[in-house]
Amino acid sequence: MPLTFHLECSIPCGHGPFDAAERHHLCVCGRPLLARYDWSHISNIWTRDALASAPPSMWRYAPALPLGPNDHPVTLGEGWTPLFPAPRLGAELGLKRLLIKDEALNPTNSFKARGMSAAVTRAHALGATTLAVPSAGNAACALAAYAANAGIEARVFMPRDVKAPFVQECQLHGADVTLVDGLITDAGRLAAKQGHPLDWYDVSTLKEPYRVEGKKTMGYEIAEQLGWTWPDWIIYPTGGGTGIVGIWKACEELEQLGWVCGPRPRLVSVQAEGCAPIVRAFQAGTETAEPWENAATVADGLRVPAAVGDILVLRALRNSGGSAVAVSDNEMLRGMRDLGRYTGIGAAPEGGATLAALRQLVEAGTIGSDDRVVLLNTGGALKYLDVLG
Repeated sequence: MPLTFHLECSIPCGHGPFDAAERHHLCVCGRPLLARYDWSHISNIWTRDALASAPPSMWRYAPALPLGPNDHPVTLGEGWTPLFPAPRLGAELGLKRLLIKDEALNPTNSFKARGMSAAVTRAHALGATTLAVPSAGNAACALAAYAANAGIEARVFMPRDVKAPFVQECQLHGADVTLVDGLITDAGRLAAKQGHPLDWYDVSTLKEPYRVEGKKTMGYEIAEQLGWTWPDWIIYPTGGGTGIVGIWKACEELEQLGWVCGPRPRLVSVQAEGCAPIVRAFQAGTETAEPWENAATVADGLRVPAAVGDILVLRALRNSGGSAVAVSDNEMLRGMRDLGRYTGIGAAPEGGATLAALRQLVEAGTIGSDDRVVLLNTGGALKYLDVLG
């Protein structure tokens, strides 16, 4: 049976489509490639009723994921994370329907597990023998774990000032770790320089087509957990932006399947005041985001000065009727503490940033008391406890 998906330019630019049975990264034009599915075929063999017996992981949506007919997922049980009601925190904000999607409960303690499960699955099917990634921390840990599970060599490149637990976790899983002077963009340049002549398989954010496929399952899960309806708002911390792109892709695909109808959620991208290229571009009305100079924030996952998928993130925000908000490091830390004391969730600074953004939007009257709001906590607090003082 042939693959039920192929690859297309995300813009599109006129090149392609591309055969997903072959190895591809960026489009000829330099923009990300996205997987597109044969929904007419898939809808004939897959229904919502089938989910009753599906595994409690993101692979419950296997027909909508980049899995060949003879492939097996590289999985550690990622996905199907809880969507918690947060009534005490909601009452403090004046909100009646606040929920939190806690991605810290994934393997390796973050949402990066989803993307790496999908990417490593496809890379393994394509015969890759060495995987490489630049990372601020969590993506490196996830790649190291999934590569170890698949029996593939992993090489990770991180800023030299990355927190020690990230380095130690990568080493625990047998990855080769290179620390780089500078930011994640500098790590990316070195990874490409070393890896290209050796044919390493690059799993950088949106520079391959499959991490976004894992991330989109957050959108599938939110819809399923809400009885195949959407919330009014989804607030998401944004570094490279794969999650925003993936959730918006899930909205489109669930409509094509006929599983969800009605208004899509409004998406909010949250960034740090010390590194906010998407927020600046959104406010300026531009289609792309200029790189941010001298990026600095306690939230390592938000210290991404330039995103290859900037145009996709900005389109999703605008097409959803959403927004982009920058918050200070102090507001993030307050958000971490408030999530902890009001809900019991141990959130990373990025998760704290979503609560800080929500406060701004409530105070501005953008979000009302009856709106159903989902915050995405993308990682756990334990690797970040030093920032709390």
